[in-house]
Amino acid sequence: MEIKELKSKDEIIKAFPVMKQLRTHLDEETYLDLVFEAREKDHYRLFALYDQGDIVAVTGFKPMITLYYGRFVWVYDLVTDSVKRSMGYGEELLNFVHDWARTNGYSSVALSSGLMRLNAHRFYTDKMNYDKVSFVFKHNLD
Repeated sequence: MEIKELKSKDEIIKAFPVMKQLRTHLDEETYLDLVFEAREKDHYRLFALYDQGDIVAVTGFKPMITLYYGRFVWVYDLVTDSVKRSMGYGEELLNFVHDWARTNGYSSVALSSGLMRLNAHRFYTDKMNYDKVSFVFKHNLD
């Protein structure tokens, strides 16, 4: 297994089929535009976990500083290919994020997970030892 940062357009496109399983509302063009803009403006990082040359899991995160969390890494995206779940790939990739955060001087890792994603919640709390610390609220502007 290998974890690699995705930087080129070709690498980012190759991760789209896995990312699309989490971000079902995105088409490829919008996905590419958002990844490149988030990298440029918001320090977003995109990594893939490869097994035997195939992308099996993807994560997107960024380092942040807030008064509540201090210096931390926010995981925006974490998804394992649906046919490869429960094989340890998500754990491997999230542990990579933890190591990246430690190495780069951040004190914690945080994320949000959709209300209906109960299997993901069990993964975060039971397997990865995350605490539930808040609700996330969203208001769409017309």
